[in-house]
Amino acid sequence: MQGAQRNSLKLLQWMMAASLALPIALFAIASTISYASTKDIADREIERTLDVVHEHALKVFETIDRSLAELNEVVRGLPDDTIRAREPVLHRRLKRLTDSLPQLKSAWIFDADGTSLVNSLASPPPALSFADRDYFYAHADQTIGTFIGASLTPRAPYQGARFFGVSRRRETDDGRFIGVIQASVLPEYFESFYARIGTEPGSFFAMGRADGVVLAHFPRLDGDFRLDPNGPVGRNISARPEHGLMTVAWPSDGIERRVGYRRIAEYPIYVSAGLETSAIRAHWFATMGQHLVFGIPATALLFLLLALAIRRTQHLQAEAAARREAEEALKHSQRLEALGQLTGGVAHDFNNLLTVIRASVDLLNRPQLSEERRQRYITAIADAVARAARLTSQLLAFARRQTLKPEVFDVGARIQSLHDMLATLLGPAIEIAIRLPAEPCLVNADASQFETALINMATNARDAMHGKGRIIFEVEAATTIPDTLAPVSSSRDLTGNHDLGSKHGFVGIAVSDTGTGIPAARLGRIFEPFFTTKQVGHGTGLGLSQVFGFARQSGGEVTVTSEVGHGSTFSLYLPRVPADLLPQRQAPSTAPAVAGNGMSVLVVEDNIELANFAADGLTELGYSITLVDNATDALAELVMDADRFDVVFSDIVMPDMTGLDLAQAIRDRGIGVPVVLTTGYSEALSRDGSLGLDLVQKPYAIDELSRVLHRAARLRRVRDGAAE
Repeated sequence: MQGAQRNSLKLLQWMMAASLALPIALFAIASTISYASTKDIADREIERTLDVVHEHALKVFETIDRSLAELNEVVRGLPDDTIRAREPVLHRRLKRLTDSLPQLKSAWIFDADGTSLVNSLASPPPALSFADRDYFYAHADQTIGTFIGASLTPRAPYQGARFFGVSRRRETDDGRFIGVIQASVLPEYFESFYARIGTEPGSFFAMGRADGVVLAHFPRLDGDFRLDPNGPVGRNISARPEHGLMTVAWPSDGIERRVGYRRIAEYPIYVSAGLETSAIRAHWFATMGQHLVFGIPATALLFLLLALAIRRTQHLQAEAAARREAEEALKHSQRLEALGQLTGGVAHDFNNLLTVIRASVDLLNRPQLSEERRQRYITAIADAVARAARLTSQLLAFARRQTLKPEVFDVGARIQSLHDMLATLLGPAIEIAIRLPAEPCLVNADASQFETALINMATNARDAMHGKGRIIFEVEAATTIPDTLAPVSSSRDLTGNHDLGSKHGFVGIAVSDTGTGIPAARLGRIFEPFFTTKQVGHGTGLGLSQVFGFARQSGGEVTVTSEVGHGSTFSLYLPRVPADLLPQRQAPSTAPAVAGNGMSVLVVEDNIELANFAADGLTELGYSITLVDNATDALAELVMDADRFDVVFSDIVMPDMTGLDLAQAIRDRGIGVPVVLTTGYSEALSRDGSLGLDLVQKPYAIDELSRVLHRAARLRRVRDGAAE
């Protein structure tokens, strides 16, 4: 108990330490998982935003490209003079185009020298050359399709926001360069769009050419900006030119960001979307902070409760230590009282039996004793011995150490066969009623112990009625043990928990009386050993304990219901077995002792008086006896010359080496001599069985012993003959 208390206190201390360590460890693990999850969520958000940005930019450039293609078709094949002549009409058309497309600042048609033939800003256009602009000279020497230029500042007299050009080459049917069609695109159009969708803190957007020239940027940049192709951004794009994700310190402002990029179809343009890593971490911190808001108070409360529990446990253990001292003194007194009750009851019963035996022996020693009286005294001695054996059997049955010999029998038939004996036992003033079911109710149990349990319940009922009344024996099949007849709690405590179950159900044997009943205060003790309501010295208190032990050892249960003034009902439940297991009826054995005819028996018995009794009895029947007082010497005899012996007869309970150990050693060495065991009590035998060997219960009669020895030797001869 003290060890358990120390362990419980140590467990609380470990729990107190774990209440801090475990939450910290779990928080660290959760933080790691949460951070990875937050990054995954950020990456998915970046990808979704990038889809929107890419789709927007693609539509813008496709719209501009189609508009340039339409303008090219309008002026295709027209000489510059004709275009100048139609300038007012074309100006209005270009102006309508730029007014309908908010991303455009202006639209232009240039001749081969870079002079504006017509534009959407002024009519007529000033005679200025734009041959030095990238959107013009990029087309002068070769056909390159749609060209997207760098960010430029308007040239006087034109004013306004910066722009980048999107242009196409004008050429004759034979491929000769005759000018350029150009649209001036506003970067601020893209930046305004990015500002509308980039509401998340730390949002980032950029659009640039494949050579690193940045065209639009959010947050906005002052002046031109070009990415280094050999820098971290350029290297990432070179490794995965179509799309990808990267974490970099953005060169324009040095802020670390998680950035996704994607190329726009066939255009040499990339769009990017991203989040500052500090914003991602801030979101992660916010998530973990929510956990801490609840986790820290809960952990602190748990720690405080465990600290209080430790203090309370220490206080209770101190109180328990003082209480144990008082309880030990009380238990010692109770044990002495129980021992006195047991010894008084057992002494009373055994003194009665010894008185019968002693008186019978004295009478047998008288001279000139008639044969009829001599036989009567011998019978009295035998009956007293049988009653003494039954008393010890009750002790062993309660302790669940009795070696049971289960057999299949019909409960109803067995009770019916006991009617006459019960009538004699209970007396003429008690009426006996037996109620049996129409079908057989078979159980697999020790029939002798069953009869003893039935007699004990009947005797208990007789005493409750003071020798006058009515007892009903009723047998019925039951699928389960009724809950309303649950056994008293104290009886369950005597042998521990017991998990009952039988796939064929149970057979219930109820013994009801019309006695005084049992007070509720005593129901909890009736199955306790040595408990009796009789006067000291007039009962052992083992009758109902034997019933309880037999029921539990047989896989069943015993229950009781009682009402003061209206009698009691004791119900014994045993597991039921199928009817096809009932063996064929055999005539009872009344065979006399079997002569030895020189059969050699090795008797192993450490009690010299009992050994001499067995040896003398068997010698008179013609057996050849070799007597040893321990199993070690017996095994040496067998190893030296096993053929000298026809059978080994050994006690089980012996010092050093038991009879079971001897039997196992004989088997292990391949010695073919059969073994017959005997015991009055063996815990090992009740737990492990008799290894399939013949067993003779003490006290035994010589004629019974001779029959068992003879049968064992005969079976050996049969096996040896079959082997040959």
